[in-house]
Amino acid sequence: MSALYPLKFKTIFKDKIWGGHKIESYLHKNIGDLPNCGETWEISGVPSDVSVVDGGELQGQSLDKLLEQFKGELVGEKVYNHFGNTFPLLVKFIDANDDLSVQVHPNDELAKKRHNSFGKTEMWYVIEADKGATLISGFNQEMTEEKYVEALNSGHIMDILNREDVSAGDVYFLPAGRVHTIGKGLLIAEIQQTSDITYRIYDFDRVDDKGNKRELHTEEALAAIDYKHYDEYKTPYEAKKDETVHVVSCPYFTTNVMDFTHSTNKDYSTLDSFVIHVCVDGEYTIKHDGNAYPVKMGECILLPTTIEKIELETTNGFKILESYIE
Repeated sequence: MSALYPLKFKTIFKDKIWGGHKIESYLHKNIGDLPNCGETWEISGVPSDVSVVDGGELQGQSLDKLLEQFKGELVGEKVYNHFGNTFPLLVKFIDANDDLSVQVHPNDELAKKRHNSFGKTEMWYVIEADKGATLISGFNQEMTEEKYVEALNSGHIMDILNREDVSAGDVYFLPAGRVHTIGKGLLIAEIQQTSDITYRIYDFDRVDDKGNKRELHTEEALAAIDYKHYDEYKTPYEAKKDETVHVVSCPYFTTNVMDFTHSTNKDYSTLDSFVIHVCVDGEYTIKHDGNAYPVKMGECILLPTTIEKIELETTNGFKILESYIE
């Protein structure tokens, strides 16, 4: 059996009606013949788009086959017992050249009942934001289903939604049920549950290149929406250099920001989970077991549970999102 090592995967590119070219110009990924690229899926266990290893002895192996083969050695015993041969997280980069649709995702219970799927709780880390860029998260007032339906049907849906000004480095945690959209001019790293279920509420009456409007899921969304109004929608954290800063904790993932100016070591021996690094700035090299694995901005790497101690070597610094399941 091949030994596990830090794993990179082939990027899955997605063209979208709202996509742009920052995946190419900012993250330096080759989008090939695509007219635009709205999303890249970097690590995915979604059945229609399972990631494939890029490099090393396991080159060409799919993530689901690796799970079947290595089980808890890959993801951690507790994680494997809970999720089996489905990898529990989906990691994406999103380039919004236009506003995404206003949408909501179901929670585990509703998604299981309707789609035999996991729900979709997610988080966004803003890598780059054009001047004046905004996003929508939640409602700007106390809401009920009746008030929401009235606003939707009368064409005033945008009036009841909470719009936020956005800067690079901002984090938004979006539990399932929160109405949201990524606004034009944002480049985002997204970490989410393994699910591709989206209920589209409003799409600005856009049409595709064939003149068709995209499908809306007005009725399905009603039972999925969390109508509560919250005081704060942005996730507060204190940005610090050269230490691991905790940002998000939920049952589905924990994410920290590591913004380092120098080389450092990490010890994951007490963690019964895989670890994902999403590099959002700079570059570094993971040293493990006598081997070197370079990682640069726009790349993700999966550290199997069997990898307990690593060195992160850098010349000019790096910023990564570090995620795992507690």
